[in-house]
Amino acid sequence: MKKISTILVGVFLALGMSVCSAETLNIAEMNKGQNIQIFSVDNSSGAITDKTINKDFEASGLVVDVNNNMNSLFEKRYNKIHHKMYHLAIFRNDALILKLIKKYPKIGLLSPLSMSIYSNDAKNTINISTLSLTGMARVTQIPATDPDLMEYARLIDVALHKALPNGSYQPLSYTVTSSDKPLTTEFTTEFELEGDATYADAKQDFENEFEGELAPLGFVIPKFYNLQEDLLKKNGQDDYDFYDTYSICKFNVIFPVSKDHPEAGAFAPCSLFIYKKKDEDTVHIGYPSVENWIDNLDITDEESINALRSSEGMIKKILEGMTE
Repeated sequence: MKKISTILVGVFLALGMSVCSAETLNIAEMNKGQNIQIFSVDNSSGAITDKTINKDFEASGLVVDVNNNMNSLFEKRYNKIHHKMYHLAIFRNDALILKLIKKYPKIGLLSPLSMSIYSNDAKNTINISTLSLTGMARVTQIPATDPDLMEYARLIDVALHKALPNGSYQPLSYTVTSSDKPLTTEFTTEFELEGDATYADAKQDFENEFEGELAPLGFVIPKFYNLQEDLLKKNGQDDYDFYDTYSICKFNVIFPVSKDHPEAGAFAPCSLFIYKKKDEDTVHIGYPSVENWIDNLDITDEESINALRSSEGMIKKILEGMTE
């Protein structure tokens, strides 16, 4: 009897895994060719709000750390808004970050993930844009068949369906283009320790300078994560001297871009990582290139393209100066 029970348990587990994999593959197939996915539903009743979305995402296993009303900020700064509702939010799942970072340190490019929540005056539809499975794989160069990345995509799908009941994925109104330009901008350097200084001390000095350079240029940092101290070490992973990520945004970029492409929130705020492994001397720094925005959103207007490339040029210049 024990042998039969073991066989039955194995069969049920196999079936469960097959169903889960099939669900994730269906999601990938449904959004094939789309690195950004837009999930929408009618919200004529007004029952769905940023607060209900936060609650439903968290009930689905995704922590929402920030959900900002961008219209409030745009009205104060520009005396103008483009959409009836426009929010930018960041979210994460620590358990999956722990698994992925062990295999792929560059998961920091998506730690946290971003989304936009928006609606306009013409329709009562509420929309949430996020990266698709192929979009996450494309930026990080993690195989789209990696089970943990697939699970991340599945969790996002579950959260979207819970937050927007009876919603559906929408086809993009444009063709996604591709270029041969790098999808990430990366730097390496080494920290020279003086006296009793530690790598943590050197990292802190570096970041203080970096933040000091960013602020006068109009960049804001809605969230900072010390993954090494707050996540990795607490869960028995001690492979790094440090691993931090920044969530970075610039109003002068997202304001013009979001006019025609509110789904740009799948990329904004963007995540920048800085880490050093204990068995290496090299410090790694990187963030998603704005070419991701331009290609995936089919951006053609000069104002948006200039704002994107100018913004990236500022960060690039800062980091080039600090790592040369």
